Amino acid sequence: MLPWFGGVTGWAGLRWYGARWFSGLHADGVTPARVTLVTNSADIRPQAGIAVSAEGLHPREVEEVDGVRVTLPERSALFEMRYAGSLEAAVIVADMAMQADVVSLDELAAFAATLSSWTGIPLARRALSLAHENSWSPQETRMRLVWMLEAELPAPLCNVPVFDLSGRHIGTPDLFEPRAGVVGEYEGAVHLQGKQRGVDVRREQAFREAGLEYFPVVASDWRDRVSLAARMRSAYERARRQPVGTRAWTLEPPPWWTPTDTVARRRELSAAQRDRLLRRNVG
Repeated sequence: MLPWFGGVTGWAGLRWYGARWFSGLHADGVTPARVTLVTNSADIRPQAGIAVSAEGLHPREVEEVDGVRVTLPERSALFEMRYAGSLEAAVIVADMAMQADVVSLDELAAFAATLSSWTGIPLARRALSLAHENSWSPQETRMRLVWMLEAELPAPLCNVPVFDLSGRHIGTPDLFEPRAGVVGEYEGAVHLQGKQRGVDVRREQAFREAGLEYFPVVASDWRDRVSLAARMRSAYERARRQPVGTRAWTLEPPPWWTPTDTVARRRELSAAQRDRLLRRNVG
């Protein structure tokens, strides 16, 4: 049993709060990750599947959720980020914690500011500088990081709705660079077959007809990120050569549109609105 001031932290704490992308598996999708318990008690020992952290813990950083004591979402996320092992992995943790709306970027930054000399905090702070509140999947985050860090292109918008000049919603691309007019989409297995493939082809055509350059990314692209970055740069350069006058798109939403691009805005939605508006970006 955990003492009263102990709690589950890291990925398991985030999962308990409802962050569905934290599956309990390592990046290979097969190897189980250990559940970490944070406590100042010397009576708790590691065991199969369970790790113990003795890092400083304040009672205010623990709360009971559905009968289980867990550390606050910002504490759990930053623990996972600090021990993530790579910048990309740490950014994915931040993005997916925020995708679930259990923590915001401001809340993460404020908590990180209290951990001045903790293990891994430089990595976590670097990750926070690259994190985004509106990434909907780890693959979208990975694609964004290749775009920014390896292709060295301007930071894109994430899942921003694009409209035609009459106010019709063309689509909400995974990545969108508005200065050049580039759309980037991650196409997972579900996008490559059946009815969804037809939907995606028509969507791509709609983006192109509006004067936007389009590039897809698939799982096999992660094997050669240098080539992927080169393809991204090529798309960006083609878009820059497009005459501005041919663009038939806008980011200005019509009056009826409800924005959901930040944690704060999503937290304000009713249950019915969340079900209707956030259907696609539920993990």
